[in-house]
Amino acid sequence: METNIKEYLDKQKPENKRIILKLRKILLNSIPGIKEFMGFGVMCYENLYYFAGLKNQVNMGFSIIGLSPEEVKLFEGTGKTMRHLKFKTLESVNEKELVKLIKLVKKKAKPVHI
Repeated sequence: METNIKEYLDKQKPENKRIILKLRKILLNSIPGIKEFMGFGVMCYENLYYFAGLKNQVNMGFSIIGLSPEEVKLFEGTGKTMRHLKFKTLESVNEKELVKLIKLVKKKAKPVHI
């Protein structure tokens, strides 16, 4: 884990940190070897995914470039290139459903150009 990511995690509220660590573990297990870096002040993964710790939740972002309109509706938000899922508690993380979405985006979506 790079220093900037550790610093980012250390700044999170305890519940958000637990959520991010769980989401990160699921993502890293779903896509072994995925590149992790800090971008735009949040944890990013191959410009396909991100984790953002907010005041009362954690957002996990997904690239929607290349997804069908029906697939885009699986996510929240109105972004043209990225959408997200919101997690307010550790218990709100449904690993089985999340793995399906991670693999869908890895297979079909294109990275967001920064």
